[in-house]
Amino acid sequence: MTRAVVINGSPTLDKGDTARVVQPFVDGMAEAGAHVDLLYATRLKPEPCSCGHMVCWGRTPGECCIKDSMEPVYPLLRQADILVLATPVYIPLPGAMQELINRLCPLLDPLQCTFSGGRTRARFRTGVAIRHIVLICVSGWWELGNCDSVLRIAEGLAANAGLPLAGALLRPHAWALRQRGTLTPDGEAVLAAVRSAGRQIVASGAIDPATLDAVSRPLISLEDYWRSQAGA
Repeated sequence: MTRAVVINGSPTLDKGDTARVVQPFVDGMAEAGAHVDLLYATRLKPEPCSCGHMVCWGRTPGECCIKDSMEPVYPLLRQADILVLATPVYIPLPGAMQELINRLCPLLDPLQCTFSGGRTRARFRTGVAIRHIVLICVSGWWELGNCDSVLRIAEGLAANAGLPLAGALLRPHAWALRQRGTLTPDGEAVLAAVRSAGRQIVASGAIDPATLDAVSRPLISLEDYWRSQAGA
């Protein structure tokens, strides 16, 4: 059975726009036969990566010296085939999500470094099953480019694990999925594409670019966006 770990980094947990996009992706993966563990960075409250000596790379390879809520998470991550990072855009990430990403360091093996694209890159350690990393990024601003900083973080993490990023589901002006608290027809179509993306990543290890485009497509014009902001 394919195993997936989904980490929702939104401080609003299961109530906000990030959760609204994450849930159909989780449903799609489950429909394709995956076992999915959904975690919330804010609930985990990971301590900062602060030993200052890269203990998990040297003295205790693969083992973090910080004993906190991440201890039961590491076995889930090592067993997972798919890692999904889901987050709203802050500057660039919510605090707990940034701390959690930093705490992925024990999964990486500096002794398997390669030099690629002008950069030194590590790889996941032997025993870490992750083969696909997916990003779900939600933004309130209109333009898709507002997700760029988060996308670069996800691409960098994947590269440092020796993997390409398997897919990035980017949803700008996510609030426009709903009107007066109800999903619009366009919102329903976007979330149906998200669900399809979840099925695809389990079935084939990739997400169709047309599906990603359907997730990201504009729901209102830029002019209507600015009018809505002026009246907010």
